[in-house]
Amino acid sequence: QVQLVESGGGLVQAGGSLRLSCAASGRTFSNYAMGWFRQAPGKEREFVTGINWSGTSTVYADSVKGRFTISRDNAKNTMYLQMNSLKPEDTATYYCAADYKPGARIILTTLRSYTYWGRGTQVTVSS
Repeated sequence: QVQLVESGGGLVQAGGSLRLSCAASGRTFSNYAMGWFRQAPGKEREFVTGINWSGTSTVYADSVKGRFTISRDNAKNTMYLQMNSLKPEDTATYYCAADYKPGARIILTTLRSYTYWGRGTQVTVSS
């Protein structure tokens, strides 16, 4: 089992930047495919971006492509989400997720694909 804790959320003006972190503990971090999801009030949780175990493959939702960057540091057991050019519609609770996929290039893009979830961090973008 792996435990995930998000941090780095906050209030930012439109056009600004934030960097989210997801710290993992409990198992070998590099054995897990990772992802970020978000959920706005009254909406379903949606995929934002995913990364494979080594960080060599990534996928982004069209809504964040070119503005957000996912990365991971397996030595620090941490995944990151750099968010630039933020828009009010990016306002949501952001969750990190993990699933056991050692050595796989696969990137998981659906909620059901992920076994482990953090509690989320709030991102609010003001206009």
